[in-house]
Amino acid sequence: MLFNSVEFLFLFLPIVLIVYYLLPHKQQNTFLVLASCFFYASWDWRFLLPLLCTTGLDYWIAGRLEASHKAQGPEAERRRLVWISVVSNLSLLGFFKYCNFFIESTSAVLTTLGFEVPVHTLNIVLPVAISFYTFQALSYTIDVYRGELHPSGTFWDFFLGVLYFPHLVAGPIQRASSLLPQVLQPRRTTRQQWEDGLHLIMWGFFKKVFLADNLAPIVDQVFHKPDPTGGEVLVGVLAFTFQIYGDFSGYTDIARGIAKIMGFEFTLNFNLPYFATNPSDFWRRWHISLSQWLRDYLYKSLGGNRGGTFFTYRNLMITMVLGGLWHGAAWNFVIWGFYHGALLCIHRYLSPYLDRFEQAIPLPRALWFTLHLASMFAMTCYGWLLFRATSLDQVVHMSQALTQPFDGLDVALLQKIGLYALPLVVVQWLQWRSGELQFMRLPIIPGWLKPVLYAGMFYAAVFLGGTPQSFVYFQF
Repeated sequence: MLFNSVEFLFLFLPIVLIVYYLLPHKQQNTFLVLASCFFYASWDWRFLLPLLCTTGLDYWIAGRLEASHKAQGPEAERRRLVWISVVSNLSLLGFFKYCNFFIESTSAVLTTLGFEVPVHTLNIVLPVAISFYTFQALSYTIDVYRGELHPSGTFWDFFLGVLYFPHLVAGPIQRASSLLPQVLQPRRTTRQQWEDGLHLIMWGFFKKVFLADNLAPIVDQVFHKPDPTGGEVLVGVLAFTFQIYGDFSGYTDIARGIAKIMGFEFTLNFNLPYFATNPSDFWRRWHISLSQWLRDYLYKSLGGNRGGTFFTYRNLMITMVLGGLWHGAAWNFVIWGFYHGALLCIHRYLSPYLDRFEQAIPLPRALWFTLHLASMFAMTCYGWLLFRATSLDQVVHMSQALTQPFDGLDVALLQKIGLYALPLVVVQWLQWRSGELQFMRLPIIPGWLKPVLYAGMFYAAVFLGGTPQSFVYFQF
């Protein structure tokens, strides 16, 4: 069931909201568990089985960890328990998501070495959102192990924290330390939450339906071509750069908006990422919940920036490569992660020299900012080529084609992309200049203009939107 489907918008969500507000707190939680199970099972009821395995095991392990803490048991016992959680969760994720990938990759390596090995892949259906809820469940047991969180008193409260339907399928990744207290305490929705929630829902649908869905056919056309020119690659990559942002941040805004009108607060997942001026800044702005998860549970566990320069770079590269692999079982995701890891390492190494260079060249600060922003945007766009490519051969061919970016360039198509992206660019420029992400609060927007703008967004989404597409991150 998609957020942008008729079933969700006009049946599921209205019924859930009406029943939710008629119930007291405890019954609200029970009802949300049932509604979220129905929402998730609408793809395939069998997807609930690995989800139940993950949450059931982690709930039991968290209880054992808490008991060990209270009894002042040996650290080795708690370490063994948390490793059971980590290995079990990642093994389940690995089986569903990476089994065929490793079989095919191993076979390719053996074939290269001269061994003929028949490939027998399994007919494995990837459960929707398994990457997201695996990380959410892991944060729960790890935080309890670290003594930073007390486990939930009942399984159903923890289950709701993982299963809650707005964030279940494509995030933002909610840590138990943030969401579980909101599950346990009675929720009171304020007028401001309703206003902010409806704003996020409207703006999210606009980005998804008007921007992303209109750009999707352009992207598909370019990336399905066997031999695109440099100009076609340039257009396709630029279109995908705006498509994936409109699609993913649109989903996140809708999820945060629905949660707000139920009294929940989700973490911010996007903060003007295309205004980033360097690789570190980009990952502080893009998919923030995943970036912070990888930082706190992987990068720091590997040693972080302790141990010297070599180990810092090693830890960055491991974190980003695994972050790329988290997105999907394909080599292009590994290369995309390696690429961003290399950018982080290079920027970290060059930062002192770049600072001295800027101080030596007396250019206006605004010009330096523009140069940083433009260069980071260009590097991000190339990263999206790696992300969207369907094969390594396509990565190589498209990269070569980009050496002649004006060969076969369709200016009219480029203008079409600009037309779709223009509202987003204008709004985000206002957000960046003001520091206010809820742009309808800006003083330059008078009260009478707000309903006009909302009506315009509604009209554009309903009558000017593209053919409905599934959200890009549903595949992860």
